[in-house]
Amino acid sequence: MKFLFSLCFLLLSLSPLKAQNSPLPEGFIHVKEAVPGVAYEIRYAGDHNFMGRPVTGYKKAEAILSEPAAQALCLVQKDLKKKGYGLKIFDAYRPQQAVDHFVSWASKPGDTLAKAEFYPDVAKNRLFQLGYIASRSGHSRGSTVDLTIIDLETGREIDMGSPYDFFGDISHHNTSKIGKKQKGNRELLKNAMMKQGFRPYSEEWWHYTLRNEPYPDTYFNFEVK
Repeated sequence: MKFLFSLCFLLLSLSPLKAQNSPLPEGFIHVKEAVPGVAYEIRYAGDHNFMGRPVTGYKKAEAILSEPAAQALCLVQKDLKKKGYGLKIFDAYRPQQAVDHFVSWASKPGDTLAKAEFYPDVAKNRLFQLGYIASRSGHSRGSTVDLTIIDLETGREIDMGSPYDFFGDISHHNTSKIGKKQKGNRELLKNAMMKQGFRPYSEEWWHYTLRNEPYPDTYFNFEVK
C-alpha cells in the first residue's frame, strides 16, 4: 500500500502532461494524468445523456478532480487492476454553469428528447422533487466522480443492473430489482471506493465523493477543457 500511495503521488506531482493541457486552478488535475489506464466516457460533453445534447461548460471530453480525489482514485485503480478490472469515468468535476443548464432544462416540460432512455417512468416535472436535479451539485466542489468498472481483458463495462444516469429505484444501492451478480458488481465498486476514502450516494450506484474533500464549501465554475 505504501508503494502504491507513493506511485500515485509521484504521478500526480510529476505528470509530463500537466503543462501541455489547459491550465487548471491550483489544486486540480486532469484525471488521466494521475490515474494510469483510466477509461473515459464523458457523457455531458456529447449527446448521450439525459438532456440529449452537450452540456454548457464541457468544452472537451475530460475528467478533472481535486488532487486529493485524483490521488485516491489512483489507488482504487491499482487495487482493481490486481483483479483484472479498471475504472471508467462518466463525469467528475462539473462546473456550476453546467448545473445551471440542468436547472434551465428541467423548467421546460416539453423538452424530453432522452426520456425513453434515462427517465421513462419519472415525470419530468418531478425531477427536482425526487432529487435527480438540484441547483447545486457536489460535483462542482471538485471531489465527486461518476464511474463504473470495466473488464480489462475486453474493455467492456461489467453489469451493474442499470445504466449510468438512469433515474429510478433500480439505480439505488438498496434496490431489490437486480440480481445477485449485479449486486456483487456494485459491491465490488463500492468496497474499492470506500477503502480509499470515498463515500457512496444511496440513490446512485455510480456516484462517489471523497470524504475529506478539500473544498467542501466552494462551488467552482471553470470550464472542463
